[in-house]
Amino acid sequence: MKILYSLIFLFFQFSAPTFAQIHSPADLVNPYVDSKNSRWFFFNSATRPFGMVNLSPDTDTGGAWGSGYRYESDSIKGLSHVHAWQLSGLSVLPVSEIKLEKNTDFGSAFSHDSEIVKPGYHQLMLDRYNIKVELTSTLRVGFHRYTFPKNRQQQVMIRLGGMLGPSDIIDGKITQLDNTTLQGHLINGNTVRRPHNTAIFYAIKLNRPIAEISGWSENGVTSTLSEINGKDSGALLTFDNSQEELLMKVGISYVSAEQAMLNLTTELVHWDFQKIQNEAFDEWNSYLGRIKVEGATEKDRRRFYTDLFHALQGRRTISDVNGKYADMTSGILLAKQIPLDEAGKPKFRHFNSDSFWGAQWTINTLWHLVYPEITEEFVNSMLQYYQDGGLIPRGPSGGNYTYVMTGASSTPFIVSAYQKSIRGFDIQMAYEGLKKNHRPGGIMEKAGYEHKTSLGGGLSYYLQNGFVPWPIPEGNFGYHQDGPSLTLEYAYQDWTLAQLAKALGDDAVEQEFLKRSENYKNTFDTESGWMRPRNVDGSWKTPFDPYEYNAGFNEANGSQGTWFVPHDLEGLAKLMGGKDTAIERLNNSFVEAEKLGFTSGTSHSQETHPEYRRIPINYGNQPSIQTAFIFHKLGRPDLTQYWSRAIVKRIYSDLSPENGYNGDEDQGLMGSLAVLMKIGLFQMNGGTEADPAYQIGSPIFDKITIKLNTDYYSGKEFIIKTESNSPSNVFVKSANWKNQNLGNLELSHSQITGGGELKLEMSESPKK
Repeated sequence: MKILYSLIFLFFQFSAPTFAQIHSPADLVNPYVDSKNSRWFFFNSATRPFGMVNLSPDTDTGGAWGSGYRYESDSIKGLSHVHAWQLSGLSVLPVSEIKLEKNTDFGSAFSHDSEIVKPGYHQLMLDRYNIKVELTSTLRVGFHRYTFPKNRQQQVMIRLGGMLGPSDIIDGKITQLDNTTLQGHLINGNTVRRPHNTAIFYAIKLNRPIAEISGWSENGVTSTLSEINGKDSGALLTFDNSQEELLMKVGISYVSAEQAMLNLTTELVHWDFQKIQNEAFDEWNSYLGRIKVEGATEKDRRRFYTDLFHALQGRRTISDVNGKYADMTSGILLAKQIPLDEAGKPKFRHFNSDSFWGAQWTINTLWHLVYPEITEEFVNSMLQYYQDGGLIPRGPSGGNYTYVMTGASSTPFIVSAYQKSIRGFDIQMAYEGLKKNHRPGGIMEKAGYEHKTSLGGGLSYYLQNGFVPWPIPEGNFGYHQDGPSLTLEYAYQDWTLAQLAKALGDDAVEQEFLKRSENYKNTFDTESGWMRPRNVDGSWKTPFDPYEYNAGFNEANGSQGTWFVPHDLEGLAKLMGGKDTAIERLNNSFVEAEKLGFTSGTSHSQETHPEYRRIPINYGNQPSIQTAFIFHKLGRPDLTQYWSRAIVKRIYSDLSPENGYNGDEDQGLMGSLAVLMKIGLFQMNGGTEADPAYQIGSPIFDKITIKLNTDYYSGKEFIIKTESNSPSNVFVKSANWKNQNLGNLELSHSQITGGGELKLEMSESPKK
């Protein structure tokens, strides 16, 4: 019997930690999901949440699309430290016994069989050299551990030029400070989206001396360090082979090489690789663990935390550990300082970010509820851009304005933050900046990537005639000059700004923007029943096909775009002939969309394929991702429950590299959407009214516990508990909130953040 007890004790002693580890949120993440369709900033492994450094291997390096880590590619070209919106930087690779010639191919085959990928860590074998690579990071420092084969030459390649993802690295420089320390910079050449050349500075420390440095440039191979620079350049470091392991730290900064060194020496003072790997994993766990899900299948839970992982990456820190940052709004690098608190620490970080286009239905709800401190930092960062460059941005890159996408998409994000009592920022400054963005001279005037003019957004026509024509008669000045889409977007954003004016007691501005918010009606053709392009003289564009892609509708067709009236769905239904007619039309659209999988295809580019471009509802891109919850707002929450479950099952359930987001996963927007649909929370108008309402959908889990940040909210936990939940029991039979029937299936922000438990009884049949 004693032997039996001893065996039982040993079993639990050794199995319990493994059990706990497997069930921690970070361990459930699968970074491979959809990596076959990766774009430059999509795949992440050795990074922290919102990390300046996002270190991972690159299999493909040509262009923003189809680049970075692509699961089906079979060779590693380099290990680079910046995978950001319109930015890349510092590709390195350990190699062995390389004969250096101009245009040397350093790449190596690898196999997924010997690869380990999880949040904060990446391990692989370079088969060509038989070198084991391990990667992890702090917020601003990449940490490398290489294990070389015995008695083989040990080298590290540093690439200082050439195409790297979205950027052509047009210049680079490397300087040796001592036999273990290097520093330098790279210049990301301008792109159609990021108008100014942008520098990334680096500092490198190694744990063993460099024995020799050689390199190459446009002039050929050289051993003279000062000649290793320029567009086509790189360095090759050689070490003795007395030890098999080599460690390397790489600090990054957008300000200077000295700042990169400061980031390195401040954030990573030791050489304990395992310690940093564990800390990275623990940090991911702390973020992901704010939402605990129970029930459903293990696959569902793995996919859920993969979605949440996506929601916390892509958008990147660009300020340094001491708060220094690069202001590039003028096109000239100006080193500036984030304000410091009483302890001498930066009050917030500065960020890169792809567009907030579509954020009203994604990160507005998720971040503001679960990560309000992140929201507050982002608002302060946007206001820093406003102080530096005169406009609140809608997608900055390395301190540049990019004018990505259209409209004033930052407005709902900031208004929603204020309405949810996230107010650690200057609201008067924000209000002035947002009003400026919505008026002549503001960002709303500019079409996508319109850097030198302000005609492409058609704002003057919107203000004068109540709609943006298509085409805009002056010509093409940017991307996405799609009249009906612009009209609908401006109207919604105007309504959100009116809500802020109301909250601040500014009646005149409230009425100004409320009136403008009705302009959506001017692009609805009552005869055809669709939102439809209009010529500048007001006549309807003829012929018109509501299923023609990009014919006046931005990354959408008329069928998808018609439903973009999140602020006045009752008004839209009235234009269509009443709620019943609108519900029937939308339901028929979902029936047809289901035949094509609710999406534009497995990648964003497939939207241009004939079989996908005509889909009536598309959950592969932002313009119509709110549509399943329109039923809820029009009085048919049962249809919201049915279709949202069907969408989750078809689009957001796969764990394979081939599928996952089935379209355009713009820096966590689709990941956020998937999280919200799976926990059954949504906000149709982006959470921009006073004490914003959350629509309750159909959660897929038995229990969802959201830990609330008590620095912002009075409650500690918000819990959703479902009874009789299953893949077939998708309908909410009854809802109970604090022992009261919740007939309208809505909760306010103050109710949720005050804490409590929502009980949902699920059924196979819709509630009559």
